[in-house]
Amino acid sequence: MTATSAASAAYIVSGLLFILSLAGLSKHETAKAGNAYGIAGMTLALAATVGVVIGDISAIGLILLVIAVVIGAAIGIWRARRVEMTGMPELIALLHSFVGLAAVLVGWNGYLSVEGVDPSDGGPVLTGAESGIHSAEVVIGVFIGAVTFTGSVVAFLKLSARIKSNPLVLPGKNWLNVGALALFAVLTVVFVLEPNLLVLAVVTALALALGWHLVASIGGGDMPVVVSMLNSYSGWAAAASGFLLGNDLLIITGALVGSSGAYLSYIMCRAMNRSFLSVIAGGFGNEGSAASADVDYGEHTEIGAEEVAELLRDAESVVITPGYGMAVAQAQGAVADLTRKLTDRGVDVRFGIHPVAGRLPGHMNVLLAEAKVPYDVVLEMDEINDDLAATSVVLVIGANDTVNPAAAEDPSSPIAGMPVLRVWEAERVVVFKRSMNTGYAGVQNPLFFRENSRMLFGDARERVEDILRAL
Repeated sequence: MTATSAASAAYIVSGLLFILSLAGLSKHETAKAGNAYGIAGMTLALAATVGVVIGDISAIGLILLVIAVVIGAAIGIWRARRVEMTGMPELIALLHSFVGLAAVLVGWNGYLSVEGVDPSDGGPVLTGAESGIHSAEVVIGVFIGAVTFTGSVVAFLKLSARIKSNPLVLPGKNWLNVGALALFAVLTVVFVLEPNLLVLAVVTALALALGWHLVASIGGGDMPVVVSMLNSYSGWAAAASGFLLGNDLLIITGALVGSSGAYLSYIMCRAMNRSFLSVIAGGFGNEGSAASADVDYGEHTEIGAEEVAELLRDAESVVITPGYGMAVAQAQGAVADLTRKLTDRGVDVRFGIHPVAGRLPGHMNVLLAEAKVPYDVVLEMDEINDDLAATSVVLVIGANDTVNPAAAEDPSSPIAGMPVLRVWEAERVVVFKRSMNTGYAGVQNPLFFRENSRMLFGDARERVEDILRAL
């Protein structure tokens, strides 16, 4: 068996392992196995790829390849060991940017090694349809990669609070996006007919600007969907690189990532009552609304940890709705201890998880699983919402936009129409927050001022631990 045929067989096995990985990651109980399948598939793919190219490169090339792999692995292990769960969303966004940048570099290399070399100087000879197909692969791969790169960089900056999460609203922003896509289509035809460096450079610059504008135009409330969509973009960028490099596994893997990311984004948009086209097109058709942070809802009422403990002693049922604030405070362990203590007292304790709680799909589920909270008490929004009206106490721990009544009751709100956890229907609501600041979407929450709501200020973990001591 030749190295090429062995690699092809390995690629088929790797592709199957990646499919098993996606299937495993769809459930809590099988997530670890799914992760293991993914690792095994990637390890096999890398080994097969190195086995194919090792006989076609020089000794210096091989040394450079090994150095690149070692450096990349070292950086990856270092960041994976150091990153907190709160930093996972921005890390993922940053990793997406690397995929996009790689696709741009592969595209440029494809041009410089084929179209950019005169056949009389020893360059490859491509004629007819073969030449047009290669040129199309180059320009499309560069465009997708560049959009992914700058879009992911903006997502990283927003998620890490290095820039404001509010959407950028330029005059005629929708027409800017449409115009950029139309110009790209024209430039693609020009490049296919007559490949040249200037056109490729213009396409690259256009795509970099479009990627930046698309994500900058999306507000903070939709960022979890954006991260998922950028995951999809990175997959299509990888697939485009696979066509250029003639690598079947890269095409398969890119298609799996691209399609699964797009489908997840669609599901999340439905859960948020958002237009899928609007989100992926940078808020197309939505000229933006002003945040309602300056609306006067009256005065809020504070409560202490001992008073909360008293409420919980008398409660028959408790629902905990976590958000990004729980992740920031690393309060999941204390929350798990509180859950066990209340359960031992005969209190019915459940969790209500909003589809976009946190900054990443499944963010809260991962934190609660890490803290050994039983899977069967962790319910999705649709499973718990109808039960909230009959709940004694709801503990809102670090959530804001996902429990905002304005989404359901105020048509002028920037988050109007987004399904939320209707925690205000419960008998009592206790909101754990550090301050009265608005949520990530920049929208004030009238829940904080309701008669049945109380505000418990401070670090969420410390406040939960205070309640445990009081119990």
